[in-house]
Amino acid sequence: MKYIIVSGGVLSGLGKGIFTASLGLLLKSYGVKVTAFKCDMYLNIDAGTMNPLEHGEVFVTHDGLETDQDLGHYERFINTNLSRYNYTTNGQVYKSVLDKERSLDYEGACVQPYHHIPPEIIKRWEIAGRENKADVILIEMGGTVGEYEGLLFFEAARRIKLKEPDNICFIHVGYLPTPGNIGELKSKPLQQSVYFLNTMGIQPDFIVCRASKDVDEKRKEKISLASGVPLENIISSPDLDSVYKVPLKLEEQNFTKKVAKKMNIKIIKNDLKEWKSLIKRIDRSIKEINISIVGKYQKTGDYLLEDAYVSVVEALKHAGFKLKVKLKIKWVNSEDLESLKDSEIKEIFNGISGIIVPQGWGKRGVEGKIRAVNYARLNNIPYLGLCFGMQMAVIEFSRSILGFKDANSQEVNPKSSHKVIHLMDNQKEYLKKHQYGGTIRLGAWPCIVKSGTKLESIYKKYGGKRNNPWFLPNPLFSKKVRYSGSGTLIYERHRHRYEFNNEYREIFEKNGLIISGISPFNSLVEAIEIKNHPFFIGVQFHPEYLSRPLSPHPIFISFLESSMLNQ
Repeated sequence: MKYIIVSGGVLSGLGKGIFTASLGLLLKSYGVKVTAFKCDMYLNIDAGTMNPLEHGEVFVTHDGLETDQDLGHYERFINTNLSRYNYTTNGQVYKSVLDKERSLDYEGACVQPYHHIPPEIIKRWEIAGRENKADVILIEMGGTVGEYEGLLFFEAARRIKLKEPDNICFIHVGYLPTPGNIGELKSKPLQQSVYFLNTMGIQPDFIVCRASKDVDEKRKEKISLASGVPLENIISSPDLDSVYKVPLKLEEQNFTKKVAKKMNIKIIKNDLKEWKSLIKRIDRSIKEINISIVGKYQKTGDYLLEDAYVSVVEALKHAGFKLKVKLKIKWVNSEDLESLKDSEIKEIFNGISGIIVPQGWGKRGVEGKIRAVNYARLNNIPYLGLCFGMQMAVIEFSRSILGFKDANSQEVNPKSSHKVIHLMDNQKEYLKKHQYGGTIRLGAWPCIVKSGTKLESIYKKYGGKRNNPWFLPNPLFSKKVRYSGSGTLIYERHRHRYEFNNEYREIFEKNGLIISGISPFNSLVEAIEIKNHPFFIGVQFHPEYLSRPLSPHPIFISFLESSMLNQ
C-alpha cells in the first residue's frame, strides 16, 4: 500500500479537506483504488461532543462514527461510503495505547509517547487501507505544521518513509496572503511552514499554493528555491467559484500524473466525463432560488459562518446542479425570531421560496424555529425539517392544530404536560451515568417509507439505482431487514437522542399529520408530512449526509423543485 500525506501550513481552514478529496477523485478516475483518512489532533475520542460553533459540522459515517466534516468532503468527491476506520483522533490513539498498557500488552515496558504512539497511528492507517481494499491511502493531517499536538502523527509518517521511501509521498498545502497595502501574493508564510515541516525530518515532494488567485512563476520560483521542491512540483490552487472545480484545476497542471510518476503508481486513461458534465451544469445554472436556513450555530462574534451546516448547504447545491438553478441562502438566526411581531417575521421571509430548519440541540432558539415552521405551514412555503427540524414541526402542529399550548420536547421543557418529543428508552441510563459521547442513535438505520405518501413518491422518482447510498445497509447489521406489507426500504443516517412520542401517534394521524416513515425494528417515527401543502416534510434522519454531487439526494431535489414553483 502507498501513502500520500497531506499537511497544511500558515492557517487552518485553507482547504486541505477539499484538496485531499479532489486528489482522491482524480486518482480514482485513473483507475487507482483509493481511500482517504483524517487525523484530528484533539484529545476528544470523536467529534460528537464538540461544539459545532467551535469545530464545525459533525459528520456521521454509515457505521455510526461521529467525525470531522472532512469525511463528508471525501465521500462526496470519491463517491463512496467511508467508515470508522477512516478517522482517528489523538484521544483514540492514546486511549488505545493506555488500554493496552493496563492489560499488559506491552509486557511491562515503560510506555512512552515517542516509542508507542507512532506505531499505533501507523496501524490505524494500515487497517483503513486494508478495510477499504485500497492501493493508495490519502492521509490528511488536521491543523497546521508546527503545532505540538500533531508531532507524533508526522513522526509516524517519517518512520514509514525510513522503511518504505518509495511508497510515501508528502504534499504540503500552504497559503499565500495578499496584503491590501502591498497588492501582491507573499510567499514567506508558506516558506516558513515548509521550514517547520523540515524540522520534523520531512521534505515535501509537492507544494500546493492556496491563494486568492493563480500563483505566478516568480512566486513559484521563490518557493522552489526556498523549499528545495522542484519548480514543476509547485502547484497553483486559487480560489474558485465552486469547490467542485478544484479537481479540474489540478488536472490542468498534470498533478495526478506527477504524483503517480513519483510513487510509481500504474494508471490508465482517466475518466472524468461525468465530473466535467457536472461542471458544465454548474456553469449553465443561471436562475436563482432563495432558500432560508433557520439555525443557531452560524453566528460567532461578528461573523456569520456556515461550517456547522456544511452538508445541508452542499446537498442543496447538488440538487441545484441537477435542476440547473443557483442557490441563494438567507441565514436566519432562530433566536432573532423569538421576539419579533408577525409582520416582522413576514418581512424576514419575504421573497423566500423554501425554508429549512436543520439539526440542533438544547433549548436555545427553539421558539424561533417553531415560529419559522408555523410561518411555512400557514403560508404554503415548502418546508424541510431535518432531525431537530422534524421535531420542531411536530411541536408546532401539536400546539396549532391539536391545541396543546405547552407541547414541547422533553429536552427543552421536561415539565411540559405534552412531551410530544421525548427521550428514547435506551438513552435514559446513559444520561443517568452522564455517558454522552458516542451513545446516541448513530449511523444508517432502516426505514420503511409508507406506500402512497409524498415521501415514497420522492424516493421512487429520484432514488435511482439500488447502489445509491440511501439504499445501502449499515455494514454493522449482520441480518437482512425483513418487513411485512408494502413500502420502500431505505437506510438513512441518524444522530439523535430524542424521538417522536408514540403515545400521541393516533391523535396526530386523526388530525392530518401523516407518519410517512417508520423503523421496522421498534416503530420509531422516522418521517412526517402533511396534506394540502406544496411540500411539508420532516425527517428524523439526516439525508444531507448521503447527498453527492453526482447523485443528489431525492429529498433535496424534490424540496428545491417545490420551492422553484413557489417563486
